[in-house]
Amino acid sequence: MSSKPKETGRIVVGVDGSESSKEALRWAVRQAGLTDCGVNAVIAWEYPPLYGSIGWLDAPQSLAGDMKVWAGQALDDAIREVVASGDTSRVKATVAYGTAASVLLEAARGASLLVVGSRGHGGFSGALLGSVSQHCTQHAPCPVVVVRGGGR
Repeated sequence: MSSKPKETGRIVVGVDGSESSKEALRWAVRQAGLTDCGVNAVIAWEYPPLYGSIGWLDAPQSLAGDMKVWAGQALDDAIREVVASGDTSRVKATVAYGTAASVLLEAARGASLLVVGSRGHGGFSGALLGSVSQHCTQHAPCPVVVVRGGGR
């Protein structure tokens, strides 16, 4: 018999290293503890084409490798900063290539919940969703929680 509670679902959370994404991760881990779910912390990475004298060029493979490593480090740093040591076994880190919205929607297939941060700018503009959170709320295959940054 295992002393660890059986996980009954999976919560996907988008992390990009921003304060709002750390708030989203913090919220997702708390929710996972209440619902006996696992957390899949996901970061997306992509590199823009480079513009040269002959037009748009694909970025070199070495740049792609650097971007993936940087994304993984940003995700690991956020998890280390936000997740209490007793909860780290509940969190699985995923680094995936693509736009943030497309990677999160793919990761959310079969999930119980998708959690994203919203950067918000205060005042009226703070009431608006960012492009990734808006796209996720409109197209996710599961319920979505948008966590506002700016304090617990």
